[in-house]
Amino acid sequence: MTKQKDAVKVSKDEKKRPLRADALRNEDAVLQAAKEIFLTSGVNAPVRDIAAKAGVGIGTLYRRFPQRSDLVASVFRREVDDCAAKATTLATENAPLKALKLWLKCYVDFLATKKGLAAALHSGDPAFEALPAYFRANFEPALTSLLIAARDSGEIKEVVDPYDLLRAIGNLSVTNNADDIKHTYRILDLLINGLQFEKKTSRGV
Repeated sequence: MTKQKDAVKVSKDEKKRPLRADALRNEDAVLQAAKEIFLTSGVNAPVRDIAAKAGVGIGTLYRRFPQRSDLVASVFRREVDDCAAKATTLATENAPLKALKLWLKCYVDFLATKKGLAAALHSGDPAFEALPAYFRANFEPALTSLLIAARDSGEIKEVVDPYDLLRAIGNLSVTNNADDIKHTYRILDLLINGLQFEKKTSRGV
């Protein structure tokens, strides 16, 4: 093992200890810096760039995130948490249908800013194994609550399967190009409009 690896190796006991306030601040700074750099340069951006942007030493970053995959997974989980939490905030501040539309646009933005993550998730790295389940465990309940509220208010006619809707939007959100995101917004509006119309049955046809 190299001296660098020895310097950044974290013991199991150390990982279990509660983080001090300064360590928490450093972790938050690293995750925020990583989020911003991943957006512009992808998840394979140099770790030294992330440490520099966060204002911490490379050793500090490696002590908390020994592998790049640990950092990518932590950024992903934090972004999932933030996006899912917006469902409650939007539901409190807006009418049900508007809250649904606004949250789905937040979800589109979430997908658009995860440049390179799809490839990472399919890399076979153990650090990413739990992320798909984490995604569903947070996003499905958030979307379900918004769909039910919109249905109960009479603004949509039925509650579609939340995972189907999440996947459909995910299939549309293939890049972070501004024009493509605007296109996804337009298709999203069409999907929501479809939920607002009653199904018509054909008789005598």
